[in-house]
Amino acid sequence: MTSRSWTSKADDRSMRLARAAGALGNRLAGKRVDTEAIATLLESVLSPGDRVCLEGNNQKQADFLARALVQVDPAKVHGLHMVQSVLALPEHLDVFENGVAARLDFSFSGPQGARLAKLVSAGRIEIGAIHTYLELFARYFVDLTPKVALVAAQAADAEGNLYTGPNTEDTPAIVEATAFSGGIVIAQVNELVDGKTTTLPRIDIPADWVSFVVKAPRPNFIEPLFTRDPAQISEVQILMAMMAIKGIYAEYGVQRLNHGIGFDTAAIELLLPIYAESLGLKGKIGKHWALNPHPALIPAIEAGWVESVHSFGSELGMEDYIRARSDVFFTGPDGSLRSNRAFCQAAGHYACDMFIGSTLQVDLDGNSSTATLGRIAGFGGAPNMGADARGRRHSSPAWLKAGREARAGRTGAAGTPRGQKLVVQMVETFREHMQPAFVDRLDAWTLQEQAGMDLPPVMIYGDDVSHILTEEGIANLLLCRSDAEREQAIRGVAGYTAVGLARDRRAVENLRDRGVIRRPQDLGIDPRQATRNLLAARNMRDLVRASGGLYQPPKRFRNW
Repeated sequence: MTSRSWTSKADDRSMRLARAAGALGNRLAGKRVDTEAIATLLESVLSPGDRVCLEGNNQKQADFLARALVQVDPAKVHGLHMVQSVLALPEHLDVFENGVAARLDFSFSGPQGARLAKLVSAGRIEIGAIHTYLELFARYFVDLTPKVALVAAQAADAEGNLYTGPNTEDTPAIVEATAFSGGIVIAQVNELVDGKTTTLPRIDIPADWVSFVVKAPRPNFIEPLFTRDPAQISEVQILMAMMAIKGIYAEYGVQRLNHGIGFDTAAIELLLPIYAESLGLKGKIGKHWALNPHPALIPAIEAGWVESVHSFGSELGMEDYIRARSDVFFTGPDGSLRSNRAFCQAAGHYACDMFIGSTLQVDLDGNSSTATLGRIAGFGGAPNMGADARGRRHSSPAWLKAGREARAGRTGAAGTPRGQKLVVQMVETFREHMQPAFVDRLDAWTLQEQAGMDLPPVMIYGDDVSHILTEEGIANLLLCRSDAEREQAIRGVAGYTAVGLARDRRAVENLRDRGVIRRPQDLGIDPRQATRNLLAARNMRDLVRASGGLYQPPKRFRNW
């Protein structure tokens, strides 16, 4: 019988490390690599066909390493299989156009969505799958383990210990999967400290998990993704936020929740200290959050509404505020935030009673997606946040009430007592450029055909959606007892879109009589009261004042 090597991964890592040491020579000191030698390093540790994780998060980007990867010689490095959360930078797709990479598994493409769609249709990229964040992280430890990980950190010491700072994000999941399966970890850092006269504030990634450290010529890019200027919140969004607070938050007593990105949810956050306070809801809703440190949440924190916030990432300008409010945020002894996308995704999926966010399209089954024609945007964490966690076993009043509503009158397996997560899609009936948010058929079906996908890229499946909220009112899909009722409930809040105009008026009024559909007046809300006077902050300067001067908005948000 032929003997088998049980150390092939370790042997391969040793070979790559030796290859790098020989190629770099005196440009390598311990684990530190000279900045100008980065291309040499990459060409020496990478092999054709390698699986590579290039850290591209929602906010933090290993941008220096991304630019360097584009510059490697395709004759030496080609056919890479890229596995990464977010395609945010042009370089993330440049590596496919120049032949360095060939296959992609990812979660979200954001600003690169349109370009990605073109490359896929041209056969320049083979997509393995579009994942949720948790799904992709899980596969790092099963069948998508990186051979080489290119990550970003705030600082490193002489031994190679890393301090990731407030924007830790995906780094721990990426590094652990790679380092403990014979892989190579290369970290770009903003600062180098000697560990003696200057030390790291804390150690987030230990040195023996890191292979090489290189100082980037400029700090890594971070996108202030969750910052919304209150001055841009409309009265329609305020009306919708009032309905959300009174018709959903208060009705279910939602204590633990996640907000998606956008002005709709920012309006809710800014209504808590004034409108929700007037309803006597303080202490009854919105106490525990899985959420980035949204600046719009500052007034609610200052007014004592918020007990805890665990974050996927951080937000530029919030550093001093977070440090001064360590009772609310998860911070280290140094005072800086410790974010963690994997843990926060798990918290949003299992520990939260509600997700509320927006989308681009909703169909008559309640399926929703941000993947539209000519744009493969991916999903990010929305399918984890916006999905009923079937493995959940602990109870809460909100979870139990939603479960009772969904199962009332049902028998057999469908009627087995259990709770249900509240998943709310909050959309205006028309999007920008007067594109209808409600459609008979999602663009996702056409994208499936164009890209040859096994499934249409649906972001949140309709059977997980509990409520749809528009300026027209709230449709409580938990109370629907047939597909026909569900369709009419959705049409009933779809406004003047073609979907809304095709409603059966009698059926919609019957649903309204049953409380399946509720208009603002049914909730005791006068739309004329939906004014910006209800916002606890009406512009960025108000947020700075509310923070006591601790919040320092990025320059592009400083309009005074």
